[in-house]
Amino acid sequence: MDEDKLIDRNALCGMADRLAGSADVHAVLLARGGKLVFERYFRGNDEVPGRFFGHRLEYVTFDADTLHIMKSASKSVLSLAMGIAIDRGLIPGVDEPIFNFFPELSDLRSPEKDRIQLVHALTMSMGLKWVEATPATGDYNNDEARMRIAWDPCRYVLGLPVTAPAGQEFFYNTGALALVSAILRKATGIPFEEFVRVNLFEPLGITRVAWDRYWGEADAGGGLHLRPRDMAKIGQLVLSSGRWNGRQIVSKAWIAESTAFKFKATDGQSYGYLWWLGRAKVNGREIDWIGALGRGGQSIRIVPELDLIVAVTAGYYQDYSPRAFQAQFSVFRDVLRAISPPA
Repeated sequence: MDEDKLIDRNALCGMADRLAGSADVHAVLLARGGKLVFERYFRGNDEVPGRFFGHRLEYVTFDADTLHIMKSASKSVLSLAMGIAIDRGLIPGVDEPIFNFFPELSDLRSPEKDRIQLVHALTMSMGLKWVEATPATGDYNNDEARMRIAWDPCRYVLGLPVTAPAGQEFFYNTGALALVSAILRKATGIPFEEFVRVNLFEPLGITRVAWDRYWGEADAGGGLHLRPRDMAKIGQLVLSSGRWNGRQIVSKAWIAESTAFKFKATDGQSYGYLWWLGRAKVNGREIDWIGALGRGGQSIRIVPELDLIVAVTAGYYQDYSPRAFQAQFSVFRDVLRAISPPA
């Protein structure tokens, strides 16, 4: 069947026209069958660097060349980088005890913390006390903010008290990415963002990126800026089991393992290795998706059943109301309603 007949473009254009009246959704892109099939950009409020520190809001006209903050969708990019490092034997595997990577922090060890493995950082199940306040208040009354001003972020994270045995339950912890990024740096001998650039971005043809930094260190947990088209490339790589233009960038085994169910998470979703897993009910049927999700409405959703990638950027950074979450997910739901299953 002609691919165009499987896509209700009138419905997609109607969705885009409705979004044009909002100041919160910044871009929506769809790729199907490895091709970009829909792309729309909007105007709206966005966080930009402040004159001296922090961020301020500015009204921005977005286009295909605008870099956009990924927030926690950045974490899924680190999952891919970790897979590359493990595939190459630079890191023994996900079952490696976490303190094997941090001998300089041996004074923090305890029988309970010795059970923490790399896999527990990748699945948000380290069992360490962590308060990640939402919305971010700017008063440093949360562990993420305190970690960012700590002289040694890894020491801060591993110095937190144990609240549950490692691997027992899901508990979201951005501090895990301080550990994951440090492990990549220690294993490869170069900054993690350089490893990502050479081994992931360059093979995908992603040439324009930026990272937020704290004390000179790139923020692995939420500081990546990408163009929406490059977000779609990340999704397509996962959909294609790690292959790009005939080259295996990430092993098929790692893609399968990292996007498989590991824990029940929040909001009816599940979690793999820094990837979210969810299910949407559309037109009477349930459709599974894999996602890189970030605060404010940033998302890359991969829908294998429909051979579909949906990339969205938005500016709901401090809005945690049910209305905001409904508005964010409604974009994905409206896309699914406009896409028919492949013949």
